[in-house]
Amino acid sequence: MIFLLCKRVCFYSLLFLAATTCKVIKCKAAVLWEANKPFSLEEVEVAPPKAHEVRIKIVATGICRSDDHVVTGALAMPFPIILGHEAAGVIESVGEKVTSLKPGDAVIPLFVPQCGECRSCLSTKGNLCIKNDLSSSPTGLMADGTTRFTCKGKAIHHFVGTSTFTEYTVVHETAAAKIDSAAPLEKVCLIGCGFSTGYGAVLQTAKVEAGSTCAVFGLGGVGLSVVMGCKAAGASRIIAVDINKDKFAKAKELGATECINPKDFKKPIHEVLTEMTGQGVDYSFEVIGRIETMTAALASCHNNYGVSVIVGVPPAAQKISFDPMLIFSGRTWKGSVFGGWKSKDAVPKLVADYMKKKFVLDPLITHTLPFTKINEGFDLLRTGKSIRSVLVL
Repeated sequence: MIFLLCKRVCFYSLLFLAATTCKVIKCKAAVLWEANKPFSLEEVEVAPPKAHEVRIKIVATGICRSDDHVVTGALAMPFPIILGHEAAGVIESVGEKVTSLKPGDAVIPLFVPQCGECRSCLSTKGNLCIKNDLSSSPTGLMADGTTRFTCKGKAIHHFVGTSTFTEYTVVHETAAAKIDSAAPLEKVCLIGCGFSTGYGAVLQTAKVEAGSTCAVFGLGGVGLSVVMGCKAAGASRIIAVDINKDKFAKAKELGATECINPKDFKKPIHEVLTEMTGQGVDYSFEVIGRIETMTAALASCHNNYGVSVIVGVPPAAQKISFDPMLIFSGRTWKGSVFGGWKSKDAVPKLVADYMKKKFVLDPLITHTLPFTKINEGFDLLRTGKSIRSVLVL
């Protein structure tokens, strides 16, 4: 009976896909018309995919701090815009010349694409494909300079090539990874950003060795994923740092050996960490996106061979000033985008690892909400009451 029901659902899904192919789809989307305003649930028109593009039916999408940075203006983007970049869904239709995906495929959109042709994609040293829209002057448009979204007669911008706060979105073929169709999309959507970014910053970017000492600044969803990565790497000490002590229990559950609150000390936190470890930690990770904590994380590293990784998205129009002796003495400062993973190759493997129970995602998801409660989800994020809220469509 279950088998027959599944076949029937698949049959009707395929009929729907066939009925909508090459047509404009009208659907619900959360449009941000301007900064510092709530999301507005609107009916939008989503154009069919052009050559090398695919249209995706979004099933679940996470709320990430980077989305909120756009709301507050800390991350400059063109308006109006449809945000969202951490999601999972099903291919509804494909444009001409698409070869790697087909209607019905389960996919995760990729805010860092993988074209497979540019220098970064061909190199083993990096993962930031040249076709990304993460620059200091993002276009908010598809590769041909146009948008696939329209609302009330106005063109709506895309966000980092994904735009997942909508029932349907269009992305370039290189910005979607096919995954195991049996994977729970409301869980593995976190692999589209938060989990992969934190976990990979440890394993791919820093390459933490067993027995290392690590400090993690910021215990949101990405920071906790860093903690998980440190544990997976075999770190001997994982010191979690946050001003919200309510996050400490979860951090310890996921692998932190110690948790400290900077507010509990009269001296700078980097001095506290240096005293705790002797000459500083082997690796530190800034997962907040504040220039003050970026420099503190660097200063907390071992003064000769410590490595500090910036994982949090830096605020727009702000500059860092620091004592160059921090670098001269031997420390290394690195950045990590999407955990250093080559997205289209790595995401299916990460989903496979999740299915094999090599890591967990459930502890990171504190709230599952209907898409219509998107503003409530952002309130939970801003008040520190959630780690990850997942919106289901």
